[in-house]
Amino acid sequence: MNRTKENFVSARIFLTSVISPALILYLLLIIIIPLSFLQSLSLFFLILILALLILYLIGRQHRKEISTIRNIINSIRNNKFSSTDEIKLGEYLVELEGEIKSMFFRTQNDIANLKKLEQVRTEFLGNVSHELRTPIFAIQGYLETLLDGAINDSKVNLNFLKKANHHTSNLSNLLNDLIDISMIESGQMKMSFRYFNVQEYLKSIIVELEPHAISKGLVLELHPINHNLQFFGDKEKLKQVLVNLIMNAIKYTEKGKVEILVTEEDKMGRITVKDSGIGIASQDLERIFERFYRVDKDRSREVGGTGLGLAIVKHIIEAHGSRISVSSTPGVGTEFSFSLKK
Repeated sequence: MNRTKENFVSARIFLTSVISPALILYLLLIIIIPLSFLQSLSLFFLILILALLILYLIGRQHRKEISTIRNIINSIRNNKFSSTDEIKLGEYLVELEGEIKSMFFRTQNDIANLKKLEQVRTEFLGNVSHELRTPIFAIQGYLETLLDGAINDSKVNLNFLKKANHHTSNLSNLLNDLIDISMIESGQMKMSFRYFNVQEYLKSIIVELEPHAISKGLVLELHPINHNLQFFGDKEKLKQVLVNLIMNAIKYTEKGKVEILVTEEDKMGRITVKDSGIGIASQDLERIFERFYRVDKDRSREVGGTGLGLAIVKHIIEAHGSRISVSSTPGVGTEFSFSLKK
């Protein structure tokens, strides 16, 4: 009895969603009023029963379709389907079936992305723990040795203090980079875009970093630039990018020079940092912008660095609507470049 009632209710809902209530009433009046004047009541009741039967069948079919849709949605919610081929609604609901398949596909992609993000988060926490542990344990070891009596040994005390201070500096750099990348990835990095003179800007950075190159016997060369050329961007954030790229070039170059070149295009300009260093193997090029990825872990720690620099560089350049590109040949050198609006 309840199911019969549900079928009629479903039929009413279906018909009112397809035909306006006023039109349904009008049609009923056209059919029923003339029939009421017929002498044959049996014919009237026969037509009425047929109408009710049609309504019942329409309602049952509509309720069945709704139930199928509900079951499919619940199965998607409970992750019971493995592919879109398992989703079938029938020939009259092809368009809705396509929409549900699209919803399922998006849901599967979201789940896959969430799993990937969880894996990245786990790896990130593991890397952070490892990177923090290294300088902390080193500092702790030097201090314990000094407290155990080495503080009175003039041959080692100053050397140990210098090493402890070096690891303290590395720890500070790591924490600063962690703060930077956290702000970038959470969307809290504030950018201040304006035009600036490229020649003056790059010269000031060269003056600041040149002593590092000279200490290694390298030449830090800025190629000639159009003195009127201006780029549009955040000067402070771009300085962070250039300092990172130039310092990396100096660290991984034993002889030769590090060059900074600026080329003009139509509405853009390109800054390139080029070195004659050890280069990067082709299998590492696609991963060097990942957080904590190191091409040579032992050498990376020897020359310093947090493993976050290039990840920060990538985010800052992308915030300028550009992309950082890299090309390298092992034993010959590496070249990083990016474009900015003129």
